[in-house]
Amino acid sequence: MPLKPHETYAPAAQFALAALAVLGGAAAWTTARPLGRLGRVVVSAALAAAILVFGAGALGVTEIVVTLVTLSGIESATGAVQSLLNAAGAGFLLMAVVAFRRRRRGGCPRCGYQHTGASDGVLIHPDATMASARTQVMAYVLMCGLLPWAGLKTIWTLGGDALGVTAEGWRKLNEDAGAAKSLASVGLDASVMAALLGVFLLTGLMYRWGMIFPRWTLFLSGRRVPRLLPLVPAWLIGGALSVYGLVLNVLTLLTVTGGIPAFEPKPPFTTSADLTWMVWFGGLAFGSLGFALIVAARSYASRTRYICAEAAETAGA
Repeated sequence: MPLKPHETYAPAAQFALAALAVLGGAAAWTTARPLGRLGRVVVSAALAAAILVFGAGALGVTEIVVTLVTLSGIESATGAVQSLLNAAGAGFLLMAVVAFRRRRRGGCPRCGYQHTGASDGVLIHPDATMASARTQVMAYVLMCGLLPWAGLKTIWTLGGDALGVTAEGWRKLNEDAGAAKSLASVGLDASVMAALLGVFLLTGLMYRWGMIFPRWTLFLSGRRVPRLLPLVPAWLIGGALSVYGLVLNVLTLLTVTGGIPAFEPKPPFTTSADLTWMVWFGGLAFGSLGFALIVAARSYASRTRYICAEAAETAGA
């Protein structure tokens, strides 16, 4: 299965990934069984390895989401499917790890609290609340990292010149970009619009309308938002963006300090210094938005954590 039209994994790598998937699935199934000390160590190691490998394979999900949102087209359908399967596998394995840890601590694998009886009864969900002031301030400060990158792209899209790049050069770069070209014709940059969707997700994680569908959602109005609906994309996109942003920032630092050769300028950039600035702005934007999503998702996960009815009764007693 090609990841891209002219790129694929070696057969040995595919077999290794398949074997790891089977091993991870077996380890997840084993977590619900009684285990000795050695068994717990082996299962934990297998789950950790599987999550790391398939989590790394899921980093391309962010790129897939951006191309879908901007209608730019997917480079490879099989590559997209593989990235999405990696993300799903890593997510389910992580859920198995959480349930495993809760069992080891004597808690319910579903809600995490200690109670008697089955763990498949009625769930009690908390009321809709806003994130703490500290979380909101931290998220908004991090979002400021988007401004230099988004500002430059908006200047180019609107016909201005910046960092040695002309509006004409930027237009030529995007002339074969499909929907991105259409958006640019009305002064909108596709990647900036995608970033704004990330900001929309971020604000939903911090306010009440992210827990209860608001009135403008029509027939969904007043219903509880499924907990994983915003959390899964927030963790996936936040994790991928934060890693990507860190990589770009490290590359910029190494370039400035002479640790690696300077970036070779490519059109529409005319100098290495201008390209270095843009790489740094990109790293700042992606990293900031990624970490902001992680901060907001952590708060959302805590505020939406449900409890089994039997555990609530035990606590009330």
